[in-house]
Amino acid sequence: MTGSVELDVATLVLLALAGFAAGWVDAVVGGGGLIQLPALLLTPGITPVQALATNKLASIMGTSVSAVTYYRRVHPDMTTAAPAALAALAGAFGGAALASFIPAAAMKPIIVVVLIGVLVLVLARPTLGARTALRWEGNRHRAMAALVGLGIGAYDGLLGPGTGTFLVLALVSVLGYAFLPASAIAKVINWATNFGALLFFVPHGAVLWTLGLVVGAANLAGAYLGARMAIAKGSSFVRIVLVGVVSVLIVRLGWDVVTTW
Repeated sequence: MTGSVELDVATLVLLALAGFAAGWVDAVVGGGGLIQLPALLLTPGITPVQALATNKLASIMGTSVSAVTYYRRVHPDMTTAAPAALAALAGAFGGAALASFIPAAAMKPIIVVVLIGVLVLVLARPTLGARTALRWEGNRHRAMAALVGLGIGAYDGLLGPGTGTFLVLALVSVLGYAFLPASAIAKVINWATNFGALLFFVPHGAVLWTLGLVVGAANLAGAYLGARMAIAKGSSFVRIVLVGVVSVLIVRLGWDVVTTW
């Protein structure tokens, strides 16, 4: 028995494996929700709301350990991470509210076009994200970081897939960070968006705690390994993984667009 859902051992093992893979991908460049959330949604007896809520519990466990690992070894710029995280928390609430007025299906074609543009940009500019060259300083830098957090937090509340990847891309292309420090900062911001979602889901009783803790433990292990690998291999490794995750995002969201026409 897992919460109010009965699952066999084989299903739990498969979900744990999905959690481990998701934690690894999330720690390197974001996008682990592409693995973990569909696995939960496909589990018999789990409602979509329970899957979303349980996914957030598992994700915040992995994001916590990857954020701490990055903080201890990369020392992310908290003058960027703090205002962006606070704004992302607010944006996630706003995005969730907008979700009742703007259907996700209307947003997905726009996101696919943006992702294709991003993929072309990253492939066409091999030096993008190779080193940090910040575009602003002081209050202007903090204001831009907050805008990035607000916008992507709203996306997380409204649609969700690839939030961590979008954070890394924005920190690199808008603010001027290299890929590795961008990943470190993104983990702090992504933790805030997960926490904001849980503030809504927990009081409504939507979290399947036992399942979430099992998948979360696997996510945590994957996140620790992924963060250590990213730190050891540097920005070029993060860039390679990013290209792969963005490509999967394009296929996944593009398929959703085609099948809902």
